[in-house]
Amino acid sequence: MYQMVCVLLATIVYGTATGHCQGSQAGLTAVTFQSSTYSDMRQLLARNAVTGAVTVKANLGFPEQARDRYPAIIVVHALSGYNDANEGFVAAELRQAGFATLTYDSFDARGTTGPALSASPGYLPIGIADAYAALRLLSGEPRIDAERIAIIGFSYGGEVAHLTAFEALRSALSPGPGRFAAHVAFYPGGVFGAIAEPGAYTDAPVLMLLGGKDDNLPVTKIETYLAYARAAGAPAPIETVIYPGAYHAWTVPGQPSARFYPDLVSTKKCPLFLLGKKQPALLIDGEVKPLDPEAFGACVAAAPGYSTGFDAAVRAQSIADAVRFLQRNLRL
Repeated sequence: MYQMVCVLLATIVYGTATGHCQGSQAGLTAVTFQSSTYSDMRQLLARNAVTGAVTVKANLGFPEQARDRYPAIIVVHALSGYNDANEGFVAAELRQAGFATLTYDSFDARGTTGPALSASPGYLPIGIADAYAALRLLSGEPRIDAERIAIIGFSYGGEVAHLTAFEALRSALSPGPGRFAAHVAFYPGGVFGAIAEPGAYTDAPVLMLLGGKDDNLPVTKIETYLAYARAAGAPAPIETVIYPGAYHAWTVPGQPSARFYPDLVSTKKCPLFLLGKKQPALLIDGEVKPLDPEAFGACVAAAPGYSTGFDAAVRAQSIADAVRFLQRNLRL
């Protein structure tokens, strides 16, 4: 049953921009790290043998300012894969602000694309696995302060940035002390939450940047989740910033200011899928309910499509908000 739900969730689309695989860029150093491929979320949580190993090509960049050791940010891409105009642009802004950055493409490393892999239940687990593998890489880099490594992501990557704050997933992939110091999710997919219980999160702060007109992740869905966690006595360490006029994918240039894509799969009308130490569950009307794959599938089928739209002003403001959050929590 769990795998059925994973297959369903894996079909969710998180972005529409055309991706451009990163190559050699001035000022960046090409590096590689070893990661794993999981067949589904259940395999990851159970710490079972991985489906396969993979070498991920990445670009490591440092600010121009000289420091003995730098705080660092891992940047996770959207469904389209790494895009110079989106992830590359934000990484450059982060370096100007004083952070080292690491960018890579999880899909390209596996010889596929986001849309092609979205039919697989291993769609999100590979993003989580790569993020923690990247954390291990940076933790061993002499120029990086291992205690000040954060993660940000966009849409699909925003969901990964949130999921990497779940203690159950962290301990499965990084059983030692390694963890992210902060998490920033730009317009995440809004599919997963954590079962509200002590130790559900790693306790690192999470910033969610949400669009008031994002019809893929209505703001009320996150507000209901946060209220549920508070009422259960285990509040999520999540801070939200809402941009009233913003649509999904507001940071991605080269698309209309607002366009509805009816064929995209969305969970906007679905309950949150809750993960944790207990059996997975659904959050329905603020209450935890048993997992029901058929009901979840029905809500996906009932409300297809969502809008995306670039907004230069919101992009600038959201990057500034993310930088301030990271400077505060990484003590820069």
